[in-house]
Amino acid sequence: MNTLFVNIKVDREERPDVDTLYMTALQELGEQGGWPLTMFLLPDGMPFFGGTYFPPEPRYGRPSFKQVLENVARVYASEQETIKQNTAFLKSRLTPRLNYGVAPEFSEEQLAAVAAKFIGAIDPTNGGLRGAPKFPNTAIFHFLWKAGLRYGLITCIEEVKNTLLHICQGGIYDHVGGGFSRYSVDERWLVPHFEKMLYDNALLIELMTEVWKETQSDRLKARVAETIGWIERDMIVPGGGLAASYDADSEGEEGKFYVWTAQEITSVLGHGEQAAIFAQVYDVAEGGNWEGKTILNRLNALALLNRAEEQALDGCLKKLFEVREKRTKPGWDDKVLADWNGLAIRAIAKAGDAFRCLEWVELAAKAYAFVQSRMFVDGRLFHSFRQDKLKAPATSAGYANMISAALALHLIAGEKRYLDDATSWTAVMNQHYGADGGGYFLAADDTADLVVRPLSASDDATPNPNATMLQNLADLYALTGDIAYLNRADGLLGAFQGAVQTAAIAFTGLLSGTLTLISPQHIVMAGDKASQDAMPWHRALAEVSVPNAIVQWVASGEAIPAASPAAGKTQVDGKITAYVCFGQHCSMPLTEPGQLKEKLKEDRHAGVQVAASPI
Repeated sequence: MNTLFVNIKVDREERPDVDTLYMTALQELGEQGGWPLTMFLLPDGMPFFGGTYFPPEPRYGRPSFKQVLENVARVYASEQETIKQNTAFLKSRLTPRLNYGVAPEFSEEQLAAVAAKFIGAIDPTNGGLRGAPKFPNTAIFHFLWKAGLRYGLITCIEEVKNTLLHICQGGIYDHVGGGFSRYSVDERWLVPHFEKMLYDNALLIELMTEVWKETQSDRLKARVAETIGWIERDMIVPGGGLAASYDADSEGEEGKFYVWTAQEITSVLGHGEQAAIFAQVYDVAEGGNWEGKTILNRLNALALLNRAEEQALDGCLKKLFEVREKRTKPGWDDKVLADWNGLAIRAIAKAGDAFRCLEWVELAAKAYAFVQSRMFVDGRLFHSFRQDKLKAPATSAGYANMISAALALHLIAGEKRYLDDATSWTAVMNQHYGADGGGYFLAADDTADLVVRPLSASDDATPNPNATMLQNLADLYALTGDIAYLNRADGLLGAFQGAVQTAAIAFTGLLSGTLTLISPQHIVMAGDKASQDAMPWHRALAEVSVPNAIVQWVASGEAIPAASPAAGKTQVDGKITAYVCFGQHCSMPLTEPGQLKEKLKEDRHAGVQVAASPI
């Protein structure tokens, strides 16, 4: 490597724009994506060849890494025409294009058909997508939940509930300390890749909170609380920002911190009846369930026991936690990433509002203040912060997620400064990331070290920034009445409609945003949110799932923008009064919390026929 090449190692979490560019190049070369990623570049950064894992010695028909290096160097030195052909091909493929042909506007019938078709990809037994490995794929299940409620697709709703049940009870969840691992290597959610990422946990918190509203599931409520507890205990850096991740390994061994032997558990819990019940529920047996060790899970005991029994099991878990805390912990990646913090801030704030836990809202507000005060310089956001050092300009995902976080805090805390931040950051997005044909590039126009700026709306492990901005723009229009936001949203959706037709399952974030744009849901609460009289209303709002709806509390004397369908709505007879607005139509004033619940359930459902063919 050092003899033949100038080598540059890139942390993909610090430079997701670089990673996206070259991962796309690899896929255009016909290779399956993955890491470690090795790309061979011209001096200007244009790629011409690449691959993922190359073995140290030739095997299974694959050349060794040394052979690859020598052959690439030889071709570069003696076959420049081949290099030119490769780079010309890749440049043409990497150059963003939005012209996928004329695409009809989305209809509700089509969206219902897409959701119904996705069911074929879901594992009906274990939940999640079929096969292994299994990732949470929260964008897909958020869309299924939202579409299921909207169109009365019961199977979609049940598959989301079943997926969360198995994720929450599987080994992918840390039953001792809270929090979810990145993915499961098997189809049952038993054996995790033990790395814990902030973004996965944020997205699961948000989805679990939304599903809890409809189900009031004690299991989901517990998992939300335990996961936020893990973040609060283990993931806060000095100043209030949220760290990126915990490694899978400790003492050079994957999962060592998390797994147990039967003897270790017996030494902590003893041999009594309670220990026997714990072993049965959490799959503890001699010989273990993974490489001679035990990954605690409840896949064979999915249902909750009675309250007293569950409390006893929680007592056992606390004893194990105290012992586990004395072990050598996995490595902690304490860099603060703007985009992942935005996801976590939004999720924790929404959970705090739904469960009426003001401490969670405060936790989200402190993380928000950290990003706002430490990661903006001269009005521009940076992507990564660690030990007082900022690295790399923010991607559009950083702005999109922080705008979403600001909007959530504005609606929950009722402070205008959050809305002001959202509008100013959206202006930066429009100026430096906006694409002429609609949508947003991943990198800013003054990011100097990329040969091509990626432009896409497909999701990966996290929602695509274009999908997030579609929701943000719809919300900003509802909250400000500025038609420019709606026009921008329409342009964004139009830019990618053709792309969605190529592989709709890759664009579920955009499809969720499309549902909002087609049927915006705005709930206006006229009255004092902090008053004692508001408590029954908070409970009513927390007992009905209306995903991505705006819930806006308007105190006496505050004005709603004239362009809003809720403009001019006020309290009736001095009572807290609700107005449910779907699209441009608002309900009559509702003065009882029970009326609100009934109206929300009635109006969120659209009786449409599923289209004969989906998008």
